[in-house]
Amino acid sequence: MNDKSTTFSFELFPPKTEKGIARLHDTVTTLNAHHPAFFSVTYGAGGSTQSNTFATVDWVSGQGIDIAPHLSCIGSTREEIIEILSRYEAQGIDRVVALRGDLPSGAGAGSMGELNHANELVALIREHFGATFHIEVAAYPEMHPQAANFDHDLENFKRKVDAGADSAITQYFYNADAYASFIDACERRRIEIPVVPGIMPITNFSNLVRFSDACGAEIPRWLRKRLEGYGDDIDSIRSLGTEAVTQLCQQLLELGAPGLHFYTMNQAEPTLAIWEGLGIDSRA
Repeated sequence: MNDKSTTFSFELFPPKTEKGIARLHDTVTTLNAHHPAFFSVTYGAGGSTQSNTFATVDWVSGQGIDIAPHLSCIGSTREEIIEILSRYEAQGIDRVVALRGDLPSGAGAGSMGELNHANELVALIREHFGATFHIEVAAYPEMHPQAANFDHDLENFKRKVDAGADSAITQYFYNADAYASFIDACERRRIEIPVVPGIMPITNFSNLVRFSDACGAEIPRWLRKRLEGYGDDIDSIRSLGTEAVTQLCQQLLELGAPGLHFYTMNQAEPTLAIWEGLGIDSRA
């Protein structure tokens, strides 16, 4: 899908230092010049970065930029979630990313909170705020790492859709066939919301391996071996990464993906290298 209905968006994480805040401001300014649909902002386990998330959301929203805060339900009460959503509603924010989230490290089962699953969070948002928010949820083309099997994971996704989700953003992946297969499986179950691929630029091999092992994203063997072979040659890693991810994005758009959501890691350059390779601005 290469028409004007294709949407592009960027994810940010809330920085903890003055240097990180300055870099985030520069990144947002640079990326916003390319007119994304919105920026999303992550939310720490059990709300552990809540104050940083609010500060980031406030700054981005204050620039007149559309923002989609992440909101996780694990470790929170219904009252706390409603309070956060009321805050966003008062700011004129009309899009959120509703997630289950994970408990902070060291927290016990008693810290789970009142909601245990993302579909319950979606239902709570709809119950108290109606159609105020466009609700994004997560999708996993290669299966959630904690799911018993693919069908079970897909049923969990369907529950979020049935609860009122408007669209979904996927975990990152590097195999276009995984996305195509996931969309086919959704269509067979009459799941019809837009599912936007999440895109992770490749800038650091060891970090990529660590992230991927944690979230269950597969690095294709050919790509893993070539990246591994570059050792500490950062320039070669980034060059191959840009080439591989740009090709993936092109394949996804040709498959009909409704857009792309870039996990920027608060860096503009890696995403823009892919962006320019796709010629996105010329399509707008």
